[in-house]
Amino acid sequence: MSAPQRWHRIWRSTSVIARFYNITHVLPALVLAAGRSSRMGRAKASLPLGGDTFLSRIVRTFLAAGVDDVVVVVGYEAAAIVQAFPNELPVRFVENRDSDGGQLSSLLAGLTVIDRPGVRAMLVTLVDVPLVTTPTVRTVIDRYQQTHALIVRPTSGARHGHPLVIDRSLFGALRAADAEAGAKPIVRAHASAAGDVEIADEGAFVDVDTIEDYERLVSNEASPETAE
Repeated sequence: MSAPQRWHRIWRSTSVIARFYNITHVLPALVLAAGRSSRMGRAKASLPLGGDTFLSRIVRTFLAAGVDDVVVVVGYEAAAIVQAFPNELPVRFVENRDSDGGQLSSLLAGLTVIDRPGVRAMLVTLVDVPLVTTPTVRTVIDRYQQTHALIVRPTSGARHGHPLVIDRSLFGALRAADAEAGAKPIVRAHASAAGDVEIADEGAFVDVDTIEDYERLVSNEASPETAE
């Protein structure tokens, strides 16, 4: 398949979802999958995981949780990631042409697509965190709908996980954020007891960065105890 044909799938995916533009999506989701994954040695989005890839597993989880507008931000190895993604899963792909600029550049690339009238917040996750469960996603969304906290995130003691909800009122701050510092200072500044949700789901906190992390993850997924 030629490069133009591969990239056509991005536009096809966008046009498929375009018919939903007039429907109010209170919480569209961004999956950030544009990084080079230098410590892993290959794009994390396409890593196999139990019959899925990291990316397709995350998308399936979000769809199962009732999120009906999922936007995936790609950059490094974008064409290969898009080409390998299952056709039956309804997502929009957005290319971050400045993916070496860090996670904030990917978040802003996705924000440009999802920010429209009716959107009150966005759900954000990293492709590095593929094991988060559907109940956790629903719990985070429910907490936002109950409290309208500016930041809603899974917590476990002092740990903070994914996905997190960022209220629309912070979109301007994200656009004005320092590229090096990224979104973390904004998230930390607006986190609150109302928005921190204690979660028992370890998958919300497992960040897969290295090949050793990945091998350990695959081994745990294949173990009888994990399967039960």
